[in-house]
Amino acid sequence: MLNRCENPNASDYKNYGGRGITVCDEWHDAQVFIGWALAHGWKKGLSIDRIDNNGNYEPDNCRWVTSKENNRNRRSNHLISFDGKVQTMAEWAEELNMSPATLNSRINILHWPIERALTEPVKRRA
Repeated sequence: MLNRCENPNASDYKNYGGRGITVCDEWHDAQVFIGWALAHGWKKGLSIDRIDNNGNYEPDNCRWVTSKENNRNRRSNHLISFDGKVQTMAEWAEELNMSPATLNSRINILHWPIERALTEPVKRRA
């Protein structure tokens, strides 16, 4: 977290510090950060996630998530709004019991309208 936000030589600095993402002053003290982490659900296997991807690493903007949850909070995700609900393409595919590849194909290759892409049943091969 500190490295990617504050070290211009870090491989992913351009996506963090290079975009203006910072780490709050209090988290520069490892003991303070550890205290916050333990009080806010840290467990082995979880990663820190910024709720607002354009926001800083600070107590009100961070949480502990699984890798799956973290991957769904990326800037590059394709968000789809349908029937009053906004989710990533992966979330829609999971909810509809459809492969992400099928949904991606319907939207980005076949250029189906969102309603059709999400509601037309998948034809299963025998």
